[in-house]
Amino acid sequence: MSTPSKPAGLFTWKVHGDGKRVGIHGAVGPDERLTYPRTFGIGAQHVLAMMGSTLLVPALTGMPASTTLFFSAVGTALFLTITGNKVPSYLGSSFAFLAPLAAAGVYSAADHTPSTAEIQNGLGGILLAGVLLAAVGVLVHFVGAGWIQRAMPPAVTGTIVALIGLNLAGAARGNWDASPWTALVTLAAVLLSMVLFKGFLGRIAILLGAVVGSLFAAIRGEWEGAGVTVGDADWFGLPQFHTPTFEGSLLVAFIPVVLVLIAENIGHVKSVAAMTGKDLDPVTGRALLADGVATTVAGLGGGSATTTYAENIGVMAATRVYSTLAYWVAAGVALVLSLVPKFGAVVLVIPAGVLGGLATLLFGLIALLGARIWVQNGVNFSHPVNLVTASVALIMGTANYTAHWGSMTFEGIAIGTVAALVIYHGLHWVARVRGTQDQPPTTPAIVEADVVAVKAAKGAKPKK
Repeated sequence: MSTPSKPAGLFTWKVHGDGKRVGIHGAVGPDERLTYPRTFGIGAQHVLAMMGSTLLVPALTGMPASTTLFFSAVGTALFLTITGNKVPSYLGSSFAFLAPLAAAGVYSAADHTPSTAEIQNGLGGILLAGVLLAAVGVLVHFVGAGWIQRAMPPAVTGTIVALIGLNLAGAARGNWDASPWTALVTLAAVLLSMVLFKGFLGRIAILLGAVVGSLFAAIRGEWEGAGVTVGDADWFGLPQFHTPTFEGSLLVAFIPVVLVLIAENIGHVKSVAAMTGKDLDPVTGRALLADGVATTVAGLGGGSATTTYAENIGVMAATRVYSTLAYWVAAGVALVLSLVPKFGAVVLVIPAGVLGGLATLLFGLIALLGARIWVQNGVNFSHPVNLVTASVALIMGTANYTAHWGSMTFEGIAIGTVAALVIYHGLHWVARVRGTQDQPPTTPAIVEADVVAVKAAKGAKPKK
């Protein structure tokens, strides 16, 4: 009589097939692995896939790149552990934090390098966002995600995510203006890489664009003085750590970013579930908790906030290897690189024009993430409440409106977020009381076709 096999442990992976190849219609599951050399190769691909975006954040903020990479590795390890190695993911730097960090003075420009005090203020906001996200994860795990939908419906969530990206437009323009030709070449290289190359090369378009832009900047002499900075850096050493401080008026701007992280994490879990064919809904709360814990730890020590990375989903789609062991390898490689200060010094001296080209695309993608939330959830902008919620909040966020209360100053993201919530819920309450929630829009901003669509949806014939 055969002895029943023991259940696989948290850090145990079954060998897939012969460990050397993936069948035509097969895939390596999260709890499986290929041979160790092949798994290491897949893990190295994940590092390359996340490298461009993860290191762009410290390049734009002026925070230490080695520290960001260190906490990216630690955060990935925490994520894999908390989710029980069920959700293959790499945690890279979140671009959603760039706007509130800039408001705290944590940004890099030709005429500005953040001070230690400014970085510490920014870390306080990152820590707060991490704690809030972790709390959301606990609630989702025990009571489900329905309350998020009620408090933050897609019309509101999409608007807030979009205004965070649009609020960064000025920062992108500033870096672009530092060297327009370098910025243009960098942007063109990224865009062309996305469509010229198939497979893995297409997945690292940001990294390829950064390399092309950097070479062009070198031809134009824009790396002047960089050799001294890189040369003075040590080959081996611990990252530069910072501790957080807390400034009330700055902390408020970080709260809306939690919505972006929620949207990214839930979307990531659903994407991985679709690829692996596994039901991952039960671990959604743990995924949110894990990212919250990783971001909190980064805020405690000086790293950039983290989020699950779509770039690594691309690697999984191309290789059909969903093994979480490959992500442990990626975390290990990133940790080793974070202990090489020369590597971080190279990121620190990337020319502003290169950053401008990359930021123009990536900040726009953040804004379009908000639009994608609208589209995926079928938000009806023929409804006047949805329409004015987005209209007012987007202008406030994009133009970076400011408000003062005592010694505290609130800027575009915080003001736009409050506006979206107050307008949406306030007007919906008034509409319910007055019985006008189904009234067709009358604003000239709505074209006649929208009115026709509303009437058609109700089964009424439009007037000719």
